[in-house]
Amino acid sequence: MHQQTEEIPAKVESPDANIQQLTDFGTLEGRGFDVARGTMSAGVDVTGLLEGLENDLCQCPHWGYIMDGAVHVRYSDGTEEIHKAGEAVYWPPGHTLFTEDESVEFVLFSPQDEHSHVLDHVVQKMSDMEE
Repeated sequence: MHQQTEEIPAKVESPDANIQQLTDFGTLEGRGFDVARGTMSAGVDVTGLLEGLENDLCQCPHWGYIMDGAVHVRYSDGTEEIHKAGEAVYWPPGHTLFTEDESVEFVLFSPQDEHSHVLDHVVQKMSDMEE
């Protein structure tokens, strides 16, 4: 299976952050996976959009690759990491993302049910903020 990242349907759209999600991208041990392409401008923090999820953090594990820029990841224990272009990454459940001085573009592979739950939550939070 293959897919051009530019053709992945948009799930989250804003002037400063976008996530495209292709569901049903394969299974592993009976668990469905998706692929997502994300971009975030410099100075974006998604933490507020995760409020209301367990521990107010993303509880979905992700495996992926940073295509361009850099992203900061903060974990539930308070530790932080910076992931930069060219790096393969794993983000376990219990994390949030933010950028500082530069934007980021990444591709992630995630368990579909958990990831859809988080993205649906983010979309709802964004919609509530617009009202």
